Amino acid sequence: MASRCEGLLIHGLLWLSLALATLLATQTNAKESETSSNNLLIITVATNATDGFKRFMRSAKVYNLNVKVLGMNEKWEGGNIRWFAGGGHKVNLLKKELDNLKDSKEKIILFLDSYDVILLAGADRIIKKFDQSKSKILFSAEGFCWPDAKLADSYPKVEKGKRFLNSGGFGMRLFSGVMSMSVCLELPRSFAGFIGYAPEIYNMITSSEIQNADDDQLFYTKIYLDEDLRKKLNIKLDHRADIFQNLNGAVGDVELRFKDDDAFLYNTAYGTTPVVVHGNGPNKVSLNSIGNYLAKSWVPQDGCLQCAEDNIDLGALKESEYPTVTMGLFIEKPTPFLEDFFERIADLTYPKNKIDIYIHNKNDVHEKDVAKFLEKHESKYNSVVQILPEENIKEWHGRNRGLEECFKRKCDYYFSVDSDVMLTNPRSLKSLIQQNRSVLSPMLVRPFKVWSNFWGALTPDGFYARSSDYMEIVNNNRHGVWNVPFVSGTYLIQGSLLSDKDAMPSFIHNLLDADMAFCYNLRDKGIFMYVTNVEEFGHLINSETYDPALKNPEMYQIFDNRLDWERRYIHANYSKNLDPTFQLDMPCPDVYWFPVVTPRFCKELIEMMEHFGRWSDGSNQDDRLDGGYENVPTRDIHMNQVGYDQHWLYFLREYIRPVQERAYTGYFHDPPQAQMNFVVRYKPNEQPALRPHHDSSTYTINVALNRPNIDYEGGGCRFVRYNCSVVDSRMGWTLMHPGRLTHYHEGLPTTRGTRYIMVSFVDP
Repeated sequence: MASRCEGLLIHGLLWLSLALATLLATQTNAKESETSSNNLLIITVATNATDGFKRFMRSAKVYNLNVKVLGMNEKWEGGNIRWFAGGGHKVNLLKKELDNLKDSKEKIILFLDSYDVILLAGADRIIKKFDQSKSKILFSAEGFCWPDAKLADSYPKVEKGKRFLNSGGFGMRLFSGVMSMSVCLELPRSFAGFIGYAPEIYNMITSSEIQNADDDQLFYTKIYLDEDLRKKLNIKLDHRADIFQNLNGAVGDVELRFKDDDAFLYNTAYGTTPVVVHGNGPNKVSLNSIGNYLAKSWVPQDGCLQCAEDNIDLGALKESEYPTVTMGLFIEKPTPFLEDFFERIADLTYPKNKIDIYIHNKNDVHEKDVAKFLEKHESKYNSVVQILPEENIKEWHGRNRGLEECFKRKCDYYFSVDSDVMLTNPRSLKSLIQQNRSVLSPMLVRPFKVWSNFWGALTPDGFYARSSDYMEIVNNNRHGVWNVPFVSGTYLIQGSLLSDKDAMPSFIHNLLDADMAFCYNLRDKGIFMYVTNVEEFGHLINSETYDPALKNPEMYQIFDNRLDWERRYIHANYSKNLDPTFQLDMPCPDVYWFPVVTPRFCKELIEMMEHFGRWSDGSNQDDRLDGGYENVPTRDIHMNQVGYDQHWLYFLREYIRPVQERAYTGYFHDPPQAQMNFVVRYKPNEQPALRPHHDSSTYTINVALNRPNIDYEGGGCRFVRYNCSVVDSRMGWTLMHPGRLTHYHEGLPTTRGTRYIMVSFVDP
């Protein structure tokens, strides 16, 4: 018994010892991790808090990294390094900073650019990767030699990986279509950076002098190519992108992947997961695209994590404290449903006394629409400036004048809206302000299409290319705020950009279209453009087929702008007809009566017919028919005479057929056929009635186009076999009945005024 107790005691002591050892190891590891994190200092040079800089600092914050910024709000003396050699100022700023750290043997410095760099991991992982390099200083590497291609042969050979010290330049020479790296062309460039121990870095950058305007790339290249110095300081290149992923010439090497609560980059060429990504050379757009996901910006599980960051809370303000907005409205081409466009603008739930309106209208055909809007709403806005068509101000200059109006008024925001934009969400303006981006566009799509107001990527010559996530965003499978290279139609610009001459947007660049020039200039200045689909904002109008020379031209937009066409012309109660629990009216046996179109549709269809004016004479001779003979003639105009036949056939398929299938169970014919589609006019002194007859159809529809007892008296339809009449027709309602055999019918006399009906013989 004693022996057993001793065994238990020993076992317990062993367990306790193991637990204490584990606890001590955990505490030691945590302390070492904290020490390790404190030993890493990220240093960057930035003289302006650009959008790229803010993105860099956000990524540092996400991974709890310490960053020291040099040169902020100081005059930059390193030349225009975006296009020319320079950047020595960065080296000299770093020298000055490291003078205080030159003896700190444990301090690890990660020196990076910040305008086009994103951090992808925390300090522990960065330091671990650096330790694995077995170097004292590790430079980023790429496949292009810059700035002096003649130095390429001086570089040590590598078995696998990028051979050259990183630069943002990109060089090529074409011989019969073959690329050669013997010449370097100057394109926008920057320097990803290096990582190393503070004393070694200090010794490296003080090994020779450099002027502020000298080329930092050449400075570092010569240091690396000095074999003695390279060995003495143990300088290496990150050939396989273990730490630094330069995108120049390597976009095809990387894949965006997701794990748990973050996104990461995987280099498929070398099987590595870099912890710093650099959009060097002509790859800013690629960096911006993948940057929408990196550094916990967007993940599949939780969606857009950055969307709720740095927002503006308008709800905390009184309306009198709201920011001021200059709203530019641009009518650059004839546009359908402009009346509805202005209605949507007026419906925006933003204090109108905080809005100054600027209207640039190039089209005479829309002067009445503009006048109608201003007559009703001008007094509600703080001010209105209008550029009339006769002033002949071109689009480029008209748009720039809108920016100038905003600048002149010291506005807080400039909100540009083109006439082909339907902002159906009244909160649109408030929502854009709250999301707090330099340039932000609400995502808009042509209904039932994938045509949108943004591009996800660009071709090398700056035109549209489809990004890998474009369809996911356009189809609203992914919601977020997306950094994109092109926006159009409508966007909100922060007023601070207009007060900065270096950031001031412009719609002019060479011979580019205004929207292309606007986006090119923003990209050139490093100003990010975003598109947001965190909520629904509206849609785009398609004006390509709009012909203002037609009578009531919006009537013809059923194909290209169906959503807006329906809103204007389909009866508000039409959808009830499709509800299986709703009982359709049946005033006579197998005769159904239901609402389809609005009074406005009826009015405009009558106007189209009267404008055409060539009513048939009501005789049996009818040259419009194949046989030239009409057995039961009416005074009418056929739809094909006014160019509306195909539109009407589409109407029959989309709005009549679904109700017919409910009413006459078991009969399906898609699409319905109809050769006879016409508007009939009844007048007491012209043709007041129609004798009894069968229709040459499977079923007939008869749409009442005006009002009984107001526009006319009398009229109606009598079904002889059932001695059942439908009178007092309802404007916009359809009477549907079988055409042959059972429903012999007649048109009852119109005794006063003029009665109009629209008739189709369906499936003859």
